[in-house]
Amino acid sequence: MLKYRTRSASPIVLAVLAATAWISPIALGQPATPAGPAAPPAEAAAPSERASLDALGWLRGCWLGSVNRREFLEQWSPPRGGMMVGFSHTIVAPKFQGTVKDKMEAAGKPPADPSKDRTQDFEYLRLEQRADGVYYVAVPSGKKEVVFKLSDVSEESGAKVFTFTNVVDEFPQRISYRRGAEGWLYAQVTGKTGVAGSDVVYPMQHIDCATEALLKE
Repeated sequence: MLKYRTRSASPIVLAVLAATAWISPIALGQPATPAGPAAPPAEAAAPSERASLDALGWLRGCWLGSVNRREFLEQWSPPRGGMMVGFSHTIVAPKFQGTVKDKMEAAGKPPADPSKDRTQDFEYLRLEQRADGVYYVAVPSGKKEVVFKLSDVSEESGAKVFTFTNVVDEFPQRISYRRGAEGWLYAQVTGKTGVAGSDVVYPMQHIDCATEALLKE
């Protein structure tokens, strides 16, 4: 993602506007609680506990996206030893060319001066297989790590959506990865329901880590 890095109002609005053409919002409400005594957390999270880290192996490699002048890169290692390790990096480019596809098609044109790019944010990421489920751990730049548990794996328009939750913090409370068609990935960051600017979508495409060439799947 990503997913925890951008908190200012402007990039949030830009990300939502750029992504609405590709992805429908993921439901934000919690599952209804059955009548009677509340179920313990372990029982409520039973679906996620049956999911293994291998189910997220498709994330391996590099993913690149852009919104306005912001370019975001996310990279993941393959699942090994009960863990996938990754990082994300967001930069602001003075003359960035819009979408990733536009950038690739304009490869023959003189690029913007990379020396003027500015890092906006970065974070270290890891996916961990634990005894009670799969966890998403983010360490944003200059901050303490935040832990999200895989709480739901669903199907939307033929695509799988993996949702991680952490209701302790106000933002983000949910991080969702949606595997789109033709090498697309949609990462959605959701905060507390009803709070303005608490829903951000980052559209990314699968690329070759060395050349940044698009990978079709």
